[in-house]
Amino acid sequence: MMNSKVRKITYLAMMIALDVVLSPILRIEGMAPMSSVINILAGVLMGPLYATIMATCCGIIRMLMMGIPPLALTGAVFGALLAGLGARWSHSIYGSVIGEIIGTGLIGSLLSYPVMVLFTGTKTDLYWLLYTPRFLGATFIGAVAAWLIWQQAKKISLFKDMMRVFNGEERIIR
Repeated sequence: MMNSKVRKITYLAMMIALDVVLSPILRIEGMAPMSSVINILAGVLMGPLYATIMATCCGIIRMLMMGIPPLALTGAVFGALLAGLGARWSHSIYGSVIGEIIGTGLIGSLLSYPVMVLFTGTKTDLYWLLYTPRFLGATFIGAVAAWLIWQQAKKISLFKDMMRVFNGEERIIR
């Protein structure tokens, strides 16, 4: 049987691969709801540290290989961190969902404007509202999808094992 560190890296790589492959496939212009799905599930399964590492790696891969602007980072990293913290504090997917909505939908969207000004040099008077509607829309779509997926996934032994590996014991996640 593999040791815990190898299993963590293996599961982390699996989640990165899922996010990188699914995000561009299931995409609405200006919105990446699958990124929110994966962030929420990663928050529940892997906790805040590994969910944040996953989102950072995915953002960098999308920027380098798919030409996506820095929104790939600002839109995902804060959501993944807060999704993991929300799941850890609440022992519920609902905590992860709320963390993702606050982290990506609000914090990530508001921080995206100054990052894009640095990246493109373009400014607009509507900066506070520029990304928030799309980011919030994507997180709400992703939250519903993640909740639906979780209702079945939490019964699967692989997901139970992921929670054991990352959390030391199997937490009950509602």
